Amino acid sequence: MKTKLLFIAGLALLASCGQKKTVLFSGQNPDGWIVFTDPNSDADASQTFTVADGLIRISGTPFGYMRTTEKFADFVLHTEWRWSGEPADGGIFVLIQEGDRVWPTGVQCQMKGADMGVLMGGIPMKGVENWNGFYMKKLDNDSPAEKPAGEWNTTDIACHGGHVSVTINGILVNEADCEATEGYVALQSEGGPMEFRNVYVVKM
Repeated sequence: MKTKLLFIAGLALLASCGQKKTVLFSGQNPDGWIVFTDPNSDADASQTFTVADGLIRISGTPFGYMRTTEKFADFVLHTEWRWSGEPADGGIFVLIQEGDRVWPTGVQCQMKGADMGVLMGGIPMKGVENWNGFYMKKLDNDSPAEKPAGEWNTTDIACHGGHVSVTINGILVNEADCEATEGYVALQSEGGPMEFRNVYVVKM
């Protein structure tokens, strides 16, 4: 199973062209994305998500996310990212359902230190910890997969028929089965400054 999932995640890395690849970030502007930040925050949201030098720059405050205007099913989401300051907290969402709020109903890939790759969120996941409707799937691989701050990482999240797997820098770190098969994808602002580039999906 893990060999198969690694192959699926690898589709995003191998596909540099073709009809199945959908580029989500052109490097020039945030077209195709919607920004939502915590309406109860007093922090200035105008600089939370910006585009410069071919990168998406996320300040980390206030809390929120930028999500696609298009939903995806049976896909691999590929991102390249790095901490532009001290590593703190952040995340990538997949399978987000309707209703923008902090936080949305979806599956979050945690991007925080030793929890890098933990899957969590409000969508029911089978056989995982459940705290009053908040689900968490801990790591399958205990070895740290991320690189030090300032260095670029790759994260590929494969979603197929409700099965979600996370590969970080070529290492399969987690997988789970959930009840959603389609939804938006999003990049999170949750405390730490991050940068993203080369963001795309490959449809399976």
